[in-house]
Amino acid sequence: MTSPLPELEPVAAYALWSASYPAHAHNPVMMAEERAMLALIPEVLRGRHVLDAGCGSGRYLMHALRRGASRVTGVDLSPAMLARARAALGEHPEHARVALREGDLAAMPVPGAIADLTVCALTIGHLEALQPALAELRRATRPGGRILCSDVHPIGHALGWQRDFRAGGQRYAVRHTRHLYSHWHAACAALGLAIERVEEPMLDPADIPAGAQFDPMALELPVALVFQLRRIA
Repeated sequence: MTSPLPELEPVAAYALWSASYPAHAHNPVMMAEERAMLALIPEVLRGRHVLDAGCGSGRYLMHALRRGASRVTGVDLSPAMLARARAALGEHPEHARVALREGDLAAMPVPGAIADLTVCALTIGHLEALQPALAELRRATRPGGRILCSDVHPIGHALGWQRDFRAGGQRYAVRHTRHLYSHWHAACAALGLAIERVEEPMLDPADIPAGAQFDPMALELPVALVFQLRRIA
């Protein structure tokens, strides 16, 4: 069995990872997660304000702009990743409709009920407590609005998979907390969030580079957990 990699706290990890982190899905897990998320995001977002909580390098901000969102706001705890997002979005003429803000997912620097659609992709597992993060996503979303959340599937965590990356010739992992479906169900019930859909995307073998080393079980199990939630009131 492979020895676990040294785990870094998210801000320290992304300060290192940001230099090589592109504004698109760049590994098979992200590709599987993104297919499931994009299938749930409306094709036409004209007139909508989209909030990306934990926006990273800006990949979902750009998807929202491509689908016609009138306004997009990205929040991330990592200054280095926000710089990557700013650079990526600066290449697009729609960047004038973008606001990027540094802040914690559990205390975002945005007004309440700002978003028609809130996206939180592969970020919530960086927080140890699920319910406070979901409460903040709910606060930022208008009543009746949707929240789309994805996370690394807890099955992978149980099998010892880590969210790893390479920087400076070394491999590291980002600290990650496993949130089970039962945790999501309980938190949503307590907060007045309706769970409308749950997806468990699996890897597409076509996305796996030739010669890649990975756990063969990854082809037999879901790699992400994706929720479509609605703020009831």
